[in-house]
This record gives sequence, C-alpha cells and structure tokens, in this order.
Amino acid sequence: MKKRIAALCAAGIVAVCGVGFAFAADPGSDGDPLISKSYIDNVLLPRIYSYIDSVVGGLTPSNPQGQSATFEVVNVSAGQRVMAGEGTELILRMGSGTVIGSMRGGIADTTGGTDLADGTAVPANHLLIVPLADGRGINVTSEAIFMIKGTYEIQ
Repeated sequence: MKKRIAALCAAGIVAVCGVGFAFAADPGSDGDPLISKSYIDNVLLPRIYSYIDSVVGGLTPSNPQGQSATFEVVNVSAGQRVMAGEGTELILRMGSGTVIGSMRGGIADTTGGTDLADGTAVPANHLLIVPLADGRGINVTSEAIFMIKGTYEIQ
C-alpha cells in the first residue's frame, strides 16, 4: 500500500511539473525575451544616443546655434554680442560686458539673486540665466571668455 501511495505521489509531482513546463514561455520568445549584449551595443544604444541628440541637439563651434547639455567655453571679441536663447546659462570668466535686456526684463543673476537690467555691467564668475528668447544677451566691451550652456548666437 505504501508503495502505491509513493508511486501515485511521484506520478502527481511529475504531472504537475510537466504541465508547468508546458505553459512556460519559450526562451527568446515574446513571453521570455532574451537580449544579447551585441544587440544592446549595436542597435539599442545607438537609437538612445540618436534620440538624446535629437532632443538636446549638438552644440559645436561650427554649429553655434545648437544646444549643449554641458558648459562650452566660448571666446568673444570686443564689440560682438552674445545673443542667448531661452534657459541659456552664462558665466563670464574673463573680460567685460553689459546686459542686453528686453521690454520684459533683463538677465537673472542667480549668484547675486538679482535681475540685471539693460545696460548693467555683467559681474564676473556669476551664473546668469536668460529666461526668454526675446533678444536678451550680452554686449562684450572687452575681449571675453564665457562658459555657456544652452542656445546662443555670436553677432
């Protein structure tokens, strides 16, 4: 009797396991996807980088109207203007300049906690943020070096 019960239990366990394996997804199928490292490196990552580049844009010296996710060092000659886009961040590292404001205000000096009005001298080593792309920027009065993150145009 004990042998029959043991045999029935063993048969039941085998039957349950067999049914479980039959309903499990096949490896590599939609139910159990498998992605190789080469797929990630050769297909997935290039798509992700392409998407990021299309959203952020590439800012290079040959394309100064792009947008950068990091600060770029920009040399500007006296008499030129740096016209900034919305959300652009600027830091004057060397030289001097004055703010070009608009009817809606100037440029936010986040270091000093003030709004720099049209014609105000730009303080060195202060983080400035341009709130709107409505003609705001900086008139460079002596050769300057800026760190710029965002969209801008040298005129």
